[in-house]
Amino acid sequence: MGFLDLPDYPDERGRPEQGSTSGAERPTPKPRELPDPDERGRAYEAMRAYGSAETAPDTAGESQHGQHADGAGQRGYRDEVPRFTDRWADHERRWPETRRHAADRPTSRHPDDSPQPSQERQAETAEAIGRVREAEPGLSADAQAIEQENKDTYGGWLEGFKHRIKGEDRLEEKATEGLTTSSPDATPKQVLRLIPDAIRFTYCFQEDNYTRGYYDIRERLESRGHEMYYSKNYWAHPEYKGINTRWVTPEGQRFEVQFHTPDSFHAKHHVTHLAYERIRDPATSRSELRELHAFQREVSSWIQVSDCAEDIPDYKKEGF
Repeated sequence: MGFLDLPDYPDERGRPEQGSTSGAERPTPKPRELPDPDERGRAYEAMRAYGSAETAPDTAGESQHGQHADGAGQRGYRDEVPRFTDRWADHERRWPETRRHAADRPTSRHPDDSPQPSQERQAETAEAIGRVREAEPGLSADAQAIEQENKDTYGGWLEGFKHRIKGEDRLEEKATEGLTTSSPDATPKQVLRLIPDAIRFTYCFQEDNYTRGYYDIRERLESRGHEMYYSKNYWAHPEYKGINTRWVTPEGQRFEVQFHTPDSFHAKHHVTHLAYERIRDPATSRSELRELHAFQREVSSWIQVSDCAEDIPDYKKEGF
């Protein structure tokens, strides 16, 4: 049974994977797919609020970590956020969601006609979700302790911590997807154990500390017995910036850790998320897809690449 959260996305030209987690050798990653943001319902108003907030000092909340990248008077990502907001609003006016789905998505059957899981399977799914939730507090405690340890040296911090666990509805949906498509003979427990981001954390660093901060967080996670089995570096990708890693606890619970700068996190979380959801939607037309990809490329082109970030190697452990 493979990963359940990998969207179908065109590969890019890349470099071979590394077969070890050591940072001593740094070959280039092989072709890759974008990670699944897998969080729904964010509206573009968050982008506008963010852009407005940058006109005055921010002294509270997570956004205080972001800083302008235009020390020489040049425009940077933060200056462009209002333009990105307006561009996305224009896109939604020209490609309204209701028209897209009415025109492109057939309604072949009533939702009530879909097969319903048995009471036994529902109970098994609920129990499996309970196991994920039981594993979360210990992982969150580790993530927060590591944040404090790292902060003094590299200034890292956790972003989006309140979104660290998928909602129960989404977990049920992922379990159903796996049971009906990927692994019809598996149990809900087996399916949910293989979801790489049922629990997820994001660490952010300013650009000049990003690479050192990444290696420090990784070492601290490993010192607590967690094992990284997968890592993808997207800093050379034209439509997304950041590093996505997957881990497993000694008890077998998988979780995800992403590494971002303030700008790359904001771009993913607020600016391009809705565009990416439409890209993954099979109802999206080719003409709209071209605009969506162009929008993601434009946003990403304004994100400053961190120190030596592109040199951090990919990794995948055999058997995962």
